[in-house]
Formats: sequence, structure tokens, C-alpha cells
Amino acid sequence: MIQTIDFTYPSQDGVHTVHAREWVPEGRPRGLVQVVHGVAEHVGRYDGLARFLAARGYLVCGEDHLGHGLTAGGKFGYFGPRKGWELVSGDVRRLRELEREKHPKVPYVLLGHSMGSFLVRTCLICWPGTVDAAVLSGTGQESAAAVASGKALSGMLCQLRGPDYVSNAVNELSLGAYNKVFQPNRTSSDWLSRDRERVDAYLADPLCTFVPTVGMFRDMMGGLQFIANRKNLTRMDGSTPVYFLSGSQDPVGSMGKGVRKVEKMFRTAGCRDVTVKLYPGGRHEMFHELNRQEVFQDLLDWLESRLT
Repeated sequence: MIQTIDFTYPSQDGVHTVHAREWVPEGRPRGLVQVVHGVAEHVGRYDGLARFLAARGYLVCGEDHLGHGLTAGGKFGYFGPRKGWELVSGDVRRLRELEREKHPKVPYVLLGHSMGSFLVRTCLICWPGTVDAAVLSGTGQESAAAVASGKALSGMLCQLRGPDYVSNAVNELSLGAYNKVFQPNRTSSDWLSRDRERVDAYLADPLCTFVPTVGMFRDMMGGLQFIANRKNLTRMDGSTPVYFLSGSQDPVGSMGKGVRKVEKMFRTAGCRDVTVKLYPGGRHEMFHELNRQEVFQDLLDWLESRLT
């Protein structure tokens, strides 16, 4: 029987309490997978994946980032007034430390989706060699010029209106642009999945769909600059296995081209074990796609091949 345990720990910002969850398998876990979620969602959305892995002996854990889920405290889409990316990546790191203390000899995997994949890439740079493998779902890398302009615009609005200001215009230029690829649109989130039930469930979730603040956009653009820096990339442990999975129709990954771009960045930086899986027709959230059971099984097979 799989047991779910909710707990909290202090955030790196010294103000908030981070909400976290574990999906605990029966017996001693054969591996530990830490899920790092994306923008405008929460770790509870990974229940299907977590139960699949827990039923096969893996302990799964994850936290709700600052400004998200049960950590938000009613203020959604806001990391903090300054150094938000450092704070959130620090919270991800702290959960890893807490789980390592409880399970010191269990193989450890960081699995990040979308913005979570950017955070995992940050962790691979900042704390190399501290995990046994990494999984990057729905990742990508916009051009340096696009990231710089996005950071400049959101940074200017932070100065003019404050970092907790919400700009629908900035949101439309970034996240909103992804949906236009799938016109005519049934909903504002068609880009997430071909599974209509999963898209509707996302839109009905009170902990999702909020518009991020300009401060969060500024912080995320800074994070994208950090993980694209060639000097930073060389700090990664080249022996850490990395698995990229994405849909071929994921606009965050530029329909596969962005995923291949990041793959090349990793290989150039010296990463020796890199695997890429692009699912034909799949959109942004492969863990919520029509063929998610196939995606779950492929992930499990990869974990089994790397952690034994």
C-alpha cells in the first residue's frame, strides 16, 4: 500500500513554510525521485506519476515552490522581492538534503518539468555530483536575445510597479504565446495536452492558472540566463546520467528543436550519458498526455537501467 505523507520545512527566504509531499512505497525504497514542478501548478498534480513509481518501489517526493500550491499562502506567482531564483532552487536543494538524511544510501534522482527542469539544471550546476541522475521534462532554451528582452521588460515593470505586480501583457507575450500555436483554441491551455479531460482538470484546479507576477518572470529569465552560460555548464558533473523527455509539439521546447539545443549544450559541456525521447504529437505535459502510461514506463525503464 502506498502511503502519502505531507510535511513542511522552512523556506530559504526565512519567511515562508514550504509544503512538501512524499509517496512512500512498501518496504525499503529502491530509489528516490524528487519532482520539481513548473509554473502555475503544484506537486500534487504528479500524483499519477508518483503512484506509478511508488508501486514499483520508488519513493517519490516534491515541494510546492514559493508562490505556488500550499506554500503560496494566498500570494500566487511571486517568489520574493529579490533573488527569487536562488531562493526557490535553495528550497529544492533543502528537500534533497532532508530526504538524503532519511535515506542516505538510496539512489537519488531529480525530475523537473518545464520551469522545474530549469531549476534542476540550476541544481546540476550549483551542486554537481549530489544526485545520481536527472530527468528533464518539457525543457527548452529560448534565444539569448529573447531571454534578455523578457528580463529587461519584466525588470522595468518591477521598478515601476513593484515585483508583485501582475501584467497580463507580459503573460501574453510569454506563456500566452504558446497556446496560439494550436488555434483555433478550445481553452486557454490547449498547449498543455491533447487529453481534454486533463486540460479541463488543470483549468478547474484552484491552485493553478494564476498569472505570475513580473518579479517571477524577471527571476525566471535570470535563471534561464544562468543555465545557458557556457562557463556555468562546465561545472556540471559529466558522469551524471540525464534523460530528456518531451512532446514533439511542445512549444516550450520549440517543437523539439529547443530540446535538441539543450542536449547539445549538455554534451558540449562534457555530459557523457545523455538520452533524449521525443514523443510524436505530444504537447507540453507528457505526464498528462494521452499516452502517459507509455511515458511512465519509458521513464521507469530508463531509471532501472541507470540506477541498478
